[in-house]
Amino acid sequence: MSQAKVDQYKKEKANRKKTIVRDKIKRRCAIVAAWAVVIAIVGWAGASVYTLYENSKPAQTFTADTTAITDYLNDLAAEDAE
Repeated sequence: MSQAKVDQYKKEKANRKKTIVRDKIKRRCAIVAAWAVVIAIVGWAGASVYTLYENSKPAQTFTADTTAITDYLNDLAAEDAE
């Protein structure tokens, strides 16, 4: 081995622990970021499906017979006119 290669090997060996720690941190950050993206996609998909489901439901309608109220109001108007 040439002297340059020996020196480079010694530097790498001296910094090996730091390099390993740095690589582990990078790997863990990449895993956390990937999980964050996966969770965001799943959440977005779930929200979209829920919105589509809620929009596909028929609207709730109510019917009421208001003839009695209409008759009462007409009687009041007739009394006021007299």
